[in-house]
Amino acid sequence: MKELSAAAITRELKTRRIGREVLYYPSLSSTMDTARETALKGLQEGTVVIAGEQTGGRGRLKRTWLAPEGNIALSIILHPEIKTLPYLIMIASLAVAQSIESVSGVKAEIKWPNDVLIGGRKAGGILIENEVRGNKVAFSIVGIGINIDLRAADYAEIADTATSLKKESRKDDLRIKIVRSLLEEFERLYLLLPDGKPIFEAWRERLVTLGKKVKAQSGNQIIEGIAEAVDDGGALMIRGENGRLTRVVAGDVTLREK
Repeated sequence: MKELSAAAITRELKTRRIGREVLYYPSLSSTMDTARETALKGLQEGTVVIAGEQTGGRGRLKRTWLAPEGNIALSIILHPEIKTLPYLIMIASLAVAQSIESVSGVKAEIKWPNDVLIGGRKAGGILIENEVRGNKVAFSIVGIGINIDLRAADYAEIADTATSLKKESRKDDLRIKIVRSLLEEFERLYLLLPDGKPIFEAWRERLVTLGKKVKAQSGNQIIEGIAEAVDDGGALMIRGENGRLTRVVAGDVTLREK
């Protein structure tokens, strides 16, 4: 496995903004927390915080995100316009899926709202945190985790639901190549803003959730039905058995059938 470092990532990186500044740490509790501290110091947009291993990472809904040595845990600092915030999750998930496919040759799918799947098992996830002051975004942090060499079987809580690129592709030395591809694809999509239409359409086309029977938990509410569509803001539209259409802005979705 090639050693991860800032120099190894930037050496052949073909971007103008995203990843021009890479802060590498052999070990961090959370790249999100370190990126937030970095953003508060005013570092340039596109700065990437990446860890060799992440010991206290978090996912959505206060879940733990495992990222031992050999996997990808990074956060990107952005200064977007407030109207473009709904597109960040779309950009990140598309960039993850595209980088997985282009580097490993393995097909990747997106499960609403933030999971990247390979063969129905989770291989990547995204967490976005925004610092909004009034009607302006001070900064956004996009956290991305990708299982490169994670032995899911070693962790009971994810043994049946997660997978890794090494297992699925049977290829080694993927980590640096995927990080570079990810940052390049992320920049390509990010530079399309403020026009989010092509981003939304590409994201919608990759959603494995649509047309499936789902169970969604949003706060204390449970919604079951068919995931019929997503609106321009990224919300999921679920048609219940009673014919009622419910708009789910944020929550946890389980596919009830394959």
